Amino acid sequence: MQIEQVRREALKALLPSPNVPLADWIESNVYIPASASALPGKMKLWPFQRGWCEALEDPEIERITIAKGARIGYTQWLSASLAHFVANAPAPIIALQPTSDDARDFSVELESMFEASPELRGLLTDDDANGRSTMLARRFPGGSLKFLAAKSPRNLRRHTTRFLAMDEVDGYEITQEGDPIKLAEMRTLTFRDRKILAGSTPVFDYGPITRLYSESDQRVFECKCPSCGEYSEIKWADIRWREGDPESAHWVCPNNGCVIEERHKPEMVANGRWRATKPEVKGHAGFKINCLVSPHHNARWSNLAAEFLTAKKSPETLQVFTNTILGEPWKTEGEDFDEHELFGRRESFSIENLPPELLFLTLGVDCQDDRLELVLMGHTETDWLILDHRVFWGPIDGEAVWQDLDSLLRESWPHPKGGTIRVDACAIDSGDGGHLETVMGFAKPRFSRRVVPIKGVPGFSRALLQKSGTRGQHLWLCGVDAAKSQLFTRVARKEGIRFSEDLSPVFFEQFASEKRVLRYAHGKPQPRFERIKGKRAESLDASVYALAVRSLINQRLDLRAEELASAAAPKKQERVIRSRWLSGA
Repeated sequence: MQIEQVRREALKALLPSPNVPLADWIESNVYIPASASALPGKMKLWPFQRGWCEALEDPEIERITIAKGARIGYTQWLSASLAHFVANAPAPIIALQPTSDDARDFSVELESMFEASPELRGLLTDDDANGRSTMLARRFPGGSLKFLAAKSPRNLRRHTTRFLAMDEVDGYEITQEGDPIKLAEMRTLTFRDRKILAGSTPVFDYGPITRLYSESDQRVFECKCPSCGEYSEIKWADIRWREGDPESAHWVCPNNGCVIEERHKPEMVANGRWRATKPEVKGHAGFKINCLVSPHHNARWSNLAAEFLTAKKSPETLQVFTNTILGEPWKTEGEDFDEHELFGRRESFSIENLPPELLFLTLGVDCQDDRLELVLMGHTETDWLILDHRVFWGPIDGEAVWQDLDSLLRESWPHPKGGTIRVDACAIDSGDGGHLETVMGFAKPRFSRRVVPIKGVPGFSRALLQKSGTRGQHLWLCGVDAAKSQLFTRVARKEGIRFSEDLSPVFFEQFASEKRVLRYAHGKPQPRFERIKGKRAESLDASVYALAVRSLINQRLDLRAEELASAAAPKKQERVIRSRWLSGA
């Protein structure tokens, strides 16, 4: 009897897995751990996620592209899809993340899902091909799972894969070896039944996810209007609310003008469908979805309306809303200026006539062989105010220009609310002309007053200002491309940046000295700033430095406002040590 039982169990183990649709398998076998969700337990797919599953298991579809907002459960769905391949379609798998830290974090998240799911527990080992334990290389019967970083493309050379899962592709950086997306896709060439998945929140309109989606059949998720029965995509332009009352947010059906309240949203999403807008494209399924259809509590239309009212105060926060909530790329076209038009935007304020909403002052200094060029920038809660442009003439290795700069740093101005204000932070460029030692010598003893030497570095994804990693070197790195991008965006949108009436035409000529362009390298568009021939850029560079050094000021806005509203503190009496010779002692 025991032999017969062993025989039945052995034969049962040889049976192939039942042909269960991917979506049903996920809901039956995958559990979300408590560490990954406020609602742990069996995974329940949303209707739009089922469309992704159908594309992933369709043998006619080789590529899947998902351009998404946040709060739509993409990471959990990706983890569940990887679990399906491990359990039911074993093969070499690569999960590609932007950086090594991202790859490590994703490995930990996936491991938690496997541990929380009884049917998956124990499927992955901790040994790589050489028998060494590593969290970034897992094996399972019939395949392997590698967690790799796009920032280290050399790691791709040693691997092949049937299922390539690329996450947050708009965060991938082009390296000396080329486009990491193309390099990763080359690892799938030996598999006739390969699957290439690319998902990301879009950033700029030239980004990889926008390009990949444009090459697909461009599917959109449409919801059925509960009033007229027509299908349409829920777009931000159709979300309306009463002035000053985001809680009243509702959707207006673009077909017949039906007013649909938030309570109908779950039903609309449940009855939603994917529609390909370019059905003639075969083999490449592209999905675009925003957070307006997300069932998350924090993605209520009223909540998103309130977020928008806050985000629209500055282009930087509006870009985050556009990318992460609307799932749309940030437009970058038309970012060059007319200096005469900028001159005409001057307003009636100056360093001697400060607006009452001003909170901080920063100073950017551009160093030339025969002068220092300075831009004094004011900061309100949301706006940047270009207050003054000055030139201190004199040899850079002499004392006069540095004495002039020190005097400016010690100067104070009356604030309209009753207090006084002075320069809160200063960034001095040390990157050109061999001025490093001179600048360092001036800045180092004044670091307690936030006077720092900086060096400009390229890259749109860099921080505006960060400490250099060189040990023992008191130097800060300024992400000039990122700072210029923010300046250009505000100027182009005519909001968030204001110009003083004291600024001369020379300032605007130099400020409008560059334009943002797209150049193609290895067939991939890359943004960059290029100097307009014959123009100088000192005031633009100094403005960039003044903007970047704002990040060193960490004082709370409400406390600063209280400080500026108080009467100016009396100046501390200078201590005078009299000479014994002068006193005749």
